[in-house]
Amino acid sequence: MRGLSPATSTSRQLDLRPVLASAPLKPGFAREALSRYGDPSWDLGPAVFRESARRCHVTVHFGAVEDVSVREALRELLYARLNVDLPGHRKVLSPGSVRQVFNRARRFFEFVRDELGVVDLHRVDQPLLDRYARHLKADRARQPVIVTHLLEIPFDLYAYRDDLPSGGLSFQPWAGRPPARVAGYRQVHENRTPRIPEAIISPLLAWSIRYVTEFASDIFAAREEMDRLEAHCAALIEQDTALDHQHRRRQQRKRLEEYFGRLRSEGRGVPIWATAHNGTFLRHPKTGVVSPPVNSHLLHLHVGIDAQAEPRMHIQLTNGAPRQIRAAVRELGVEAGGMDTPISILSDTGKPWRPRFDVKALAKEERMLQSAAYILCAYLTGMRDCEVQAMQRGCLSLTRSEDGMIMRHRVRSVAYKGKSSRGEPADWITIEPVAKAVEVLERLSLRAASARGLSTLWPVLAAKSVCKDHLSAEIVRQLNHFRDHLNDLFGTPDQPAIPNGPEDKPWRITTRQFRRTIAWHIANRPFGTIAGMIQYKHASVAAFEGYAGSSRSGFRAEVENQRSLGQLDDLLTYFDERQAGARLSGPAAARIAKTLDNISDDLGPLPAMIANRARLRTMLASLARTLHVGVLADCFFDPGTALCLKQATAVDSKLPLTALCQPTRCPNACITSRHRPAWSRSADDARALLKEKRLSPLQRTALTQDLERIEGVIDSISCDANADGSEVE
Repeated sequence: MRGLSPATSTSRQLDLRPVLASAPLKPGFAREALSRYGDPSWDLGPAVFRESARRCHVTVHFGAVEDVSVREALRELLYARLNVDLPGHRKVLSPGSVRQVFNRARRFFEFVRDELGVVDLHRVDQPLLDRYARHLKADRARQPVIVTHLLEIPFDLYAYRDDLPSGGLSFQPWAGRPPARVAGYRQVHENRTPRIPEAIISPLLAWSIRYVTEFASDIFAAREEMDRLEAHCAALIEQDTALDHQHRRRQQRKRLEEYFGRLRSEGRGVPIWATAHNGTFLRHPKTGVVSPPVNSHLLHLHVGIDAQAEPRMHIQLTNGAPRQIRAAVRELGVEAGGMDTPISILSDTGKPWRPRFDVKALAKEERMLQSAAYILCAYLTGMRDCEVQAMQRGCLSLTRSEDGMIMRHRVRSVAYKGKSSRGEPADWITIEPVAKAVEVLERLSLRAASARGLSTLWPVLAAKSVCKDHLSAEIVRQLNHFRDHLNDLFGTPDQPAIPNGPEDKPWRITTRQFRRTIAWHIANRPFGTIAGMIQYKHASVAAFEGYAGSSRSGFRAEVENQRSLGQLDDLLTYFDERQAGARLSGPAAARIAKTLDNISDDLGPLPAMIANRARLRTMLASLARTLHVGVLADCFFDPGTALCLKQATAVDSKLPLTALCQPTRCPNACITSRHRPAWSRSADDARALLKEKRLSPLQRTALTQDLERIEGVIDSISCDANADGSEVE
């Protein structure tokens, strides 16, 4: 027998190498039993510790690539990326990111094949790379940042040239120019994730809280009723097994008549579906009103029919009871949903918050409840999506004081960003609505997670055997369905429950927006309220005391980043309003007005200012760093003159002590029209107290003087600027 040639032997040895040669593995997996280099598919799941990772994102199917040269080029590059660490260029690729690199590399290799007829990197030259860059940039819908990522592949093929069996590129692409420059991408380090506008996040959060605190009990009660109905139906079917077809039909019609009799006694109609999901409708035989069709599924549960197992037993077939049903519709009318679970009344409308449930409406409301709980967990903790979706049953714990009162709600999950592929356990201290959401999730997820042997709080709730296990990226679609669902239930075309965003289009919710939005509000509007009941200050305290901690998950750094961005945004607002003639008041007014006016003079006339926004931000940056927005006044903080620091003892603070603020005396305080509502409320409170007859003369004098001071501030904000443009209190 002839031996293998050295080349064949080397190829065979390479084929037998484990793909995950060095990556840490989850417990229960042996490296020798994992995917090998030469396998038609690579399963990288054993090295992906995020339970929410989708299987399709951690599996590579080379069989889907028809061209052999493209397929083998992909195999070589992916193996190198997964196992070779190049300090200063690339870290070892995380197995959870393999799909992205696969798609980007495949695009390049297929371009090379189309150009050369085969993927031969030795024949690739700089003009070919230039054509590839022009090809990518020709699609105007493709953003420069995406072009940058796609152009990284040729750079990798040069960097890993010594680690690719067939060799990589022999020359440095674009003479070493960075991919971003080649793509024409101007890198901006500022977070471009949009903040959810306050007009949107407030009702979104308010309805999420109502779902978790009010509607959840109805949804759980309906699920219990559905379980009872299904068990009752199974018992009836078992009871009828000994009967022939004719006797079974007779029993079913008898039970149907008994069911209609109960509806008659309760003054209820024949159940119809909540929506016409299958495209058919029911026209009422008397009124002609068109509605969704009769809910045959619910009728089957009451009379003992499994139409999926025995389609010929459907109650609406000719040999079923169609005439009996039509007669009942004519006599009793119809009722949407049809389940018995009562629906809670909305206090603000005096009406049920939704029609009665049917099996499809129940499944949808369970998904909406899951979405509401996600919003509370993601927004009120500042957790990233991967951290939220790493939560498991039993993650909530309570720290109690000696008297038994709840002191802290603690959520345990896993922080991933900047950590190893395993992640690191981390704790988040949070507030009561999040704790309530976790309790709801424990109950909501139990059935679906247990059926798949999972402990996650975020399973796909559908009971289908073919669906994926974890909610994962589907949460984005589900959150936007939740927005639309709220508008359908509680809004009108003119006044949606969740207001539209720019261009009068529904705001598209993504998971990243929650963390940035809460960080911005904590940093810049700490005294604001969320959904009319939760103070950002409370969320701030919990979030900062959380994160065993803040350093592992990086939320404190996120808040500080948003503080600097918010300070600059607020000062830009100052500048724009000043340009429009707005008046400043308070001890710092003259100083701030002069600074803004000097900057305006440097920029020139208004059109130039609009055209040079970046320069304006640079000029305002120094002043912006001192700005701290407040309820009664904004503070342009100077620790040398701050009255709040002089009042405090043994304090070395780099931030103003807002609790000791004296807005009409401190030289750092600046008051604008934005503060008028708070001052007006203070004036109203003072007037109300002055009506109290039991006040002592000293109290009355103090209140009168205080009211005069407040009214003076209000007048100074409201009146026009002085002729010389000065702004004084």
